[in-house]
Amino acid sequence: TLNIFETSLRRGKFDELRVLQDGSLMEITKVYPLDAVFDSLEDVPEDIKTNKRHAGFSKWTVSAIAESVKEDFGIIGMLVHSHANGPNVTKPLLETMRRGYLAAISASSYSYVSLLKHFLPIMNPGISSISLTYIASERIIPGNHRLNEFCQAKLESDTRVLAFEAGRKQKVRVNTITAGPLRSRAAKAIGFIDMMIDYSLANAPLQKELSADEVRNTAAFLALPLTSAITGAVIYVGNEPRVARPAAFVKSSTAV
Repeated sequence: TLNIFETSLRRGKFDELRVLQDGSLMEITKVYPLDAVFDSLEDVPEDIKTNKRHAGFSKWTVSAIAESVKEDFGIIGMLVHSHANGPNVTKPLLETMRRGYLAAISASSYSYVSLLKHFLPIMNPGISSISLTYIASERIIPGNHRLNEFCQAKLESDTRVLAFEAGRKQKVRVNTITAGPLRSRAAKAIGFIDMMIDYSLANAPLQKELSADEVRNTAAFLALPLTSAITGAVIYVGNEPRVARPAAFVKSSTAV
């Protein structure tokens, strides 16, 4: 993933997304390799330590990267968690083994707890920490990856607890943005994102397609001092009241 990102960055595939208001490109100062499943090297099995994907990197666990960022920058102004993975995410929940279940929770949900824990000491009081979830956290979507749904719901639940603990410890605000149907690269993997978007367009109060800019702008808003009293919140961004009408999307010509 690191190689794909750095190669795409060099080739200018992200340039359109990096354009600032004055027309210049946002500079990415540094990219760190991170395996969010491991807090420290002591947690890493030997076969993973010696795996070729880690070749050439001495620091890639959560605690090591937090230390590296502290050495390089001293403090950070915002923390965003946008990560979901697991070995059995494509299986129905009833066909998932315990190991796959726990692996998905570790990678997709606990990774945020760990990141916040290790970065909290270098976060300025009052700044914002944000996780990203999506519509499946509270609605069943037939055909979607069940473990991802559960992990997203867990992130939203953890938001309230983390907001209390991080707020008391460092005065850091913790919120979650949960998006509706969005035509992102990750969403295309579920196979019927177009149908979900069409259904939303036909039934939502704001009949327009959700854009990545609208999610991004919400994150920028939550980072501002103007939102200094917003913490522990799940912010819906999807052109509709999230809990107003239950819905499920199916792989047919109709949706209920």
